[in-house]
This record gives sequence, structure tokens and C-alpha cells, in this order.
Amino acid sequence: MNHMASIRTFNKISKDGLRLFDQVGFAYGESVESPDALMVRSADLHSFDFPTSVKAIGRAGAGTNNIPVDECTRRGVVVFNAPGANANAVKELVLAGLFMGSRHLVGAISHSLSYRGKGLDVPSVVEKDKAKFAGFEVRGKRLGVVGLGAIGMMVANDAVSLGLEVSGYDPFISVRSAWSLSRLVKPAQSLAKLFSESDFVTLHMPLTPDTVELVNRKSLAQFKKGAILLNFARSEIVNDDDVMESLNANHLGAYITDFPTEALLNHPKVICIPHLGASTVEAENNCAIMVAQQLIDFLQDGNIANSVNYPNCAIERSGDVRLILTNDNVPNMVGQISAAIASDGLNIVEMVNKSRGDLAYNIVDVVGTPSPNLIDRILSISGVTMARFI
Repeated sequence: MNHMASIRTFNKISKDGLRLFDQVGFAYGESVESPDALMVRSADLHSFDFPTSVKAIGRAGAGTNNIPVDECTRRGVVVFNAPGANANAVKELVLAGLFMGSRHLVGAISHSLSYRGKGLDVPSVVEKDKAKFAGFEVRGKRLGVVGLGAIGMMVANDAVSLGLEVSGYDPFISVRSAWSLSRLVKPAQSLAKLFSESDFVTLHMPLTPDTVELVNRKSLAQFKKGAILLNFARSEIVNDDDVMESLNANHLGAYITDFPTEALLNHPKVICIPHLGASTVEAENNCAIMVAQQLIDFLQDGNIANSVNYPNCAIERSGDVRLILTNDNVPNMVGQISAAIASDGLNIVEMVNKSRGDLAYNIVDVVGTPSPNLIDRILSISGVTMARFI
């Protein structure tokens, strides 16, 4: 690179992540001008006017709903996230949700607090009233896990250790999750069967057009009577009105969600947690470290890992200069790019080309000194959308 990179930060980013920028000499802060990259947690960037200097955005978390990913792709901006970095934090809260639902803990605690300042014989009153909150044990019950990514896989495995019978549904399970999944987790033949047999159903899939309102009036009718639904994935996956209708009909037993709304807060069978899934010191540190490492590797060497809009692509440095570029994923692009490099008297010593849908990404290491106008000549090739030396 011709200059030391700079990062504009949004929100409070963990010092453990920022420390990595110190180690490589990157400037960072909320007032950085003309940054090479942005690093964000929850700030909404949809209305942010990106400087043309921005080459990458790092989201210190898994979801990227607060980032205009399509616009970034059009502009050649790589968007990174931190999949799995907050998995343990979310998993632990899901397990807490199982116990909150099975033992009526929120209502019981609120009832106990209502005794304050009334001059009652609290131990006696507690003994008299505790039958109102009798619950059931989770051991031996059946848990259905929808989505077996990093979080769902950990929930399923720990639930097995707690003595639950666990079934999982994920038609797109990754090889890594499949290898890590307990052999005691049984594959569900269909979502309908999982819903109909589970005492608890927990959701852990990404938000896609196919998962919007996956839980609705029709699917809720398939649920086992009295089942408890847990949603620590995305609010849009569940139709709240349909859930409350099912609760009112005494079909669904309870709903435990990390995504409160005014209506849900007013329902006695709903436990609303204020979006605490990834809100632990450890998760915030893990996310910041992962994203900082990815931004450094990209800005220094052009390597891509865990991007939501670009393919993973990485090689060790070789040669004198590294060229990175993106292009439309159409025939003869590599040939045209290679010819432009060769016409400049440069020798390609290593090249990797990866595609993702309609987009391709290239890393090219060359021997020799490129001419000042080589980038312009490469950009003039129809279909090339970004090119630069690093």
C-alpha cells in the first residue's frame, strides 16, 4: 500500500480488537477522514454517505442488516462479518430461555418482588403461593433446533448434555457443523415433523426471503400443543401476531424472544429479553478481534475471509507487487486481465480467481514494476469493476 491504512469506527469497539490496529500501525477512530475501511457494531449505515476511499466494512457481529450490502457490492466494497464469534454467548442465553420457560421464572420472580414493602411474613406467603408457578424439568423433553450453524449446533450439543432429546433441521448444514454435531442429535425428516414432536422449538437460521415469517399461523398449527417457542435469531422470522393468536388459543405454551415489541411486552405468555444474545464482554471481544484481523489481512494483502458479498480468497505473498481486482463472472475475463498484465512486461508468479454468483475476485502476484497507467488499462476492460495494487 502507498499509505498506512485508516479505519473509521462506529459504536464502542472492543479494545482487544482495536489493539490489533495499533500493532500494525493503522490509524482508527470515530473522526477519521477518508478511511480505507469502516468498523461497526449496531450503527445503521444505510443513510451514511460512504467516502470513495472506503474499500471494506467490518461488522463486529454476525448480522449485516445495518449495512447496505448490495450498494457495497456495486461499489466494490467488501463487507466482512464475524460468524460464530458470538455463538457461545447466544447459546448460553438460549439455554437460559429453556429454563425460564419451563420453570416460569420471570413470573415467579416478579411475584416475589410484589411482596416488597407490604409488611408480610414473606417466607410463609412464598410457601403458600409457590404452587402457582410449578413448572417442569427439561430433562427428557424434546428440543427441536431449526438451523444448525455455529449457534444451533452448540445449542443442540449442550441440550443433549442436559438430557433433552434433540432433533435438528437444516437442509444446508455445513461440513464443519456436521462434523461437530453430537451423534445423539437426530435429523428431522421435515420441519412439520419437528414442530409436531417438540416440547421446545428454537430458531437459529439466517434471515433470507425463504425464512421471513417461517413461523406463522400455518406452521404454528403444526406445533405440539403447549410447546415453547424460542427466537434468538431474527425478529422477522416469526409473525408476532400469529404467535399471540396461538398463545391466546392455548395452543402454543409460551414465546421467549430476544426481540421485544410493544404488543409482545403486554402479553402474559411472552418473555421479552432486550436483545442480549451477543451482549457479553467475551462475545464483543471475539467479534472485534475476528473482524479486525479480517480487515488487516484484506487491506495489507487483499485476502478475503468471512465476507457476506465476496468469495473467500487468499494466498501467501509472492513476487514484487500484488494486484487485486473484481470483475463480472463471465467468460474470458482472466484471459483479458492476464494479457493486460503481460503487455506491461510483468510476469505472473501466482494467481487465484474465485467466484460468487455474478461476481469474481482475483489476487495476482507479479514480478516487475507496473507502469503508472496499468490500473487504468485494466479498469478499461469491460466487466472489471475494481482494480488496485497493494
